[in-house]
Amino acid sequence: MTVDPQVVAHMTRNEADMAFKKRVQTIFEWVPPHDEWRILDCACGRGFYLNMYRYVSRCELVGLELDAEIIRKAQRNVGHLPGITLTRGNIYALPFPDDYFDGVLLSEILEHIDDDVAGLREVRRVLKPGGVVAITVPNANYPFWWDPINKTLETVLHTKIRRGPLAGIWANHERLYERDQLRAAVEAAGFEVEAERAFTHYSFPFIHNIVYGLGKPLLESGVMPARLATAADRTTFDRNRGSLLNPVNLGVAVLNLFDRPNRLDEPPGRSTVNLAIKGRKPAPC
Repeated sequence: MTVDPQVVAHMTRNEADMAFKKRVQTIFEWVPPHDEWRILDCACGRGFYLNMYRYVSRCELVGLELDAEIIRKAQRNVGHLPGITLTRGNIYALPFPDDYFDGVLLSEILEHIDDDVAGLREVRRVLKPGGVVAITVPNANYPFWWDPINKTLETVLHTKIRRGPLAGIWANHERLYERDQLRAAVEAAGFEVEAERAFTHYSFPFIHNIVYGLGKPLLESGVMPARLATAADRTTFDRNRGSLLNPVNLGVAVLNLFDRPNRLDEPPGRSTVNLAIKGRKPAPC
């Protein structure tokens, strides 16, 4: 099943993070939501991808998350939806049998773990032969305006901020990736690389800090008026009327102007927010 680009655009209509929109496009292209498939989101975070997959298909969905507080938020967001199982667990010891899933999402996960190859090998174990994994990670060669604070600190002082509201692209990350580094880890885990891409070069200045340092805590605090929260929440895209009289919708429209020149696959060497790889578990000969 191929998802219409207009449907993907609808599901990301509330999105202020232009890189997230490109990640959604990539993931739905590489792990299509066939109704007969079983798909693992590892780690599922607050359940945003699970919510979108359920919106467009009847495939079986499993979300795995290590953080107890985060999985409670996923329960609130998608736990009521049919055909979704949420499980607390660790990527190094996935609580699933061998050859169990048709597809796995690894979106913004590998940069958080100490041993990325070990995590990838465990993902490979639970994939069926011929199954696919869609991987996205932050690019070490990220654009200056995406996170000017860390880019300046890296260039001038050879350091970065990893914690707190000013952490930016380095928030809670063990590493950012270069293209060759990501490919090497995927191949070392036994996957065949079928596709690679890099995306999101142009951005509104300080957008990472605005969206995740300011916007997300404000939304999750519950103090935002209901109509603004509906326009800002990734899970409520279908309830947002899109009126530009809503300040959140107006702000997203301005951010979309900066996103227009971006391509889904930027040329090698260009600074981008994300790198992505599609890997396949080899089938027996």
